[in-house]
Amino acid sequence: MKILIIGNGGREHALAWKIKQSPRVKDVFVAPGNAGTARDAVNVPIAAEDIAGLVKFAKSEKIDLTVVGPEVPLSLGVVDAFESEKLRVFGPSQAAAQLESSKAFCKNLLRQADVPTADFQVFRDPDDAMRFIKGRFPDERDRCPVVVKADGLAAGKGVIVCKRRNDALDAIDRIARHKEFGAAGAQMIIEERLDGQEASVLAITDGRTILPLPPAQDHKPAFDGDTGPNTGGMGAYCPTPMVDDALMAWIEEHVLVPTVHTMKRNRKPFRGVLYAGLMLTPQSGPKVLEYNCRFGDPECQPLLMRLKSDLVDILEAVVDQTLDQIPTPEWDPRPAICVVMASQGYPGDYKKGQPIVGIDAADEMPDVKVFHAGTRLEGDTVFTDGGRVLGVTALGDSISLAKLNAYTAVQKVRWSGSWCRKDISDKALQFIEQQQAAQ
Repeated sequence: MKILIIGNGGREHALAWKIKQSPRVKDVFVAPGNAGTARDAVNVPIAAEDIAGLVKFAKSEKIDLTVVGPEVPLSLGVVDAFESEKLRVFGPSQAAAQLESSKAFCKNLLRQADVPTADFQVFRDPDDAMRFIKGRFPDERDRCPVVVKADGLAAGKGVIVCKRRNDALDAIDRIARHKEFGAAGAQMIIEERLDGQEASVLAITDGRTILPLPPAQDHKPAFDGDTGPNTGGMGAYCPTPMVDDALMAWIEEHVLVPTVHTMKRNRKPFRGVLYAGLMLTPQSGPKVLEYNCRFGDPECQPLLMRLKSDLVDILEAVVDQTLDQIPTPEWDPRPAICVVMASQGYPGDYKKGQPIVGIDAADEMPDVKVFHAGTRLEGDTVFTDGGRVLGVTALGDSISLAKLNAYTAVQKVRWSGSWCRKDISDKALQFIEQQQAAQ
């Protein structure tokens, strides 16, 4: 088989690395790819948003299956374009991808499907949004536990968590008046702030059968202790002990199944990866914060490190709508941790073009894989080319040993201004300690 992967991040490198392991696969192309995919596959200089160029390449190369990595081409209708040319492609349609590309669409669907989520209001006019905040919180000294979100795609950064009234008013200003997130801020959502631990539950579905994947936990705030601005994700681990088998069954019944059924009833059948970002609230259980319509980045990296089954069999079963006919996927029992190494200044302004050393030394460690995200290759030298640069991913016999392996590998890699969070997976260790103390 010939496989084309669309995208250039850590998720796409992980997909290329895993798909290349299939005995059924002859060639893997990544468009446009990065320095890591250049080593593990073949890069194609076509932008992820160049849908016509991607279709033309897939037809000329006789690609057997295309896998869409990022959200932007999905929102632009890349799957519809491929299917109209009778090309096999893994991912949701443009209409179904609204679950991620429009937070207002997502929240309204959750309400329709009776899936638990935070109370919310949708606004187009910043003045209306400000009147709402001032009416709800008349004293500027009041606590104001809300989250203000840009409606459209903003690379994981269009979500502003507020504590005081002025925080919320400032967030409305940034999104709607200063257009900090561009066209994504044409609408905004103001919703109640939920407290608790976050979890990522990804499921693969062909629109009828739902295959939940092991639960993971992302770390979105930039700095240790979940402080600082939101990012695209500074690290993840899998599985998370916070979602046990009983809770997973509840999430499947009350979140995943009603969502898939409602999308089908609304004539927007969902096929691909349905990623539920959940808040595990102490008072009222799991609530959906948002949906993504693709493998998470960085959750994809530890998930695929643990997957022992052939990923191509699963992807093809979705395209063929035969997911109920394949064997249950096999997973490495060991946990995996991904630590994101970032450029100085991220998620704000940062420099590109810093040479990176030590990747090969880290890759040579047993049970470690360095997935490239924001990198480019010039000759034999890898340079930084983005904010989130590498996802150093490791397996271990326990969460603490996986963490040790991951951070030992991180120490081998360096460039000017590199940094990472030091506490990826610590929440799992704290949760386990609390559980043991309660027994």
